[in-house]
Amino acid sequence: MNYMPGTASLIEEIDKRHLVMLRDGRILIGFLRSVDQFANLVLHNTVERIHVDSVYGDIPRGIFVIRGENVVLLGEIDPEAEEPKNLTKVSIPAIMEAQNKKKEEKAEKEKIKMKALKERGLIPTVDQSEDLY
Repeated sequence: MNYMPGTASLIEEIDKRHLVMLRDGRILIGFLRSVDQFANLVLHNTVERIHVDSVYGDIPRGIFVIRGENVVLLGEIDPEAEEPKNLTKVSIPAIMEAQNKKKEEKAEKEKIKMKALKERGLIPTVDQSEDLY
């Protein structure tokens, strides 16, 4: 096995099924079709996998071009162990609803946290009634 420096080592991974985690938290699964010197990737037959608690769903995305700077993790998927264990697959509308509900819960918790910090004086507030001049 020869060692190839940098992104050249990814050439051996072309046409294999990979999982890619992006900086924004999304998880994409697809066949690696192309890679360049900047680690830009092209995935084919891509699905976006969304996990919410103990359920997951796959949303078909087709061909996906990913800018290299957005890749956090890239790994080959073992074809025999591809289906997640201890998770239940649900339909696209069900996983989208669960994801939206989770986002709303998170936003509500953040709102309560910010209110508590303001009450304790840990977040500066600007009083616009005072004239600073």
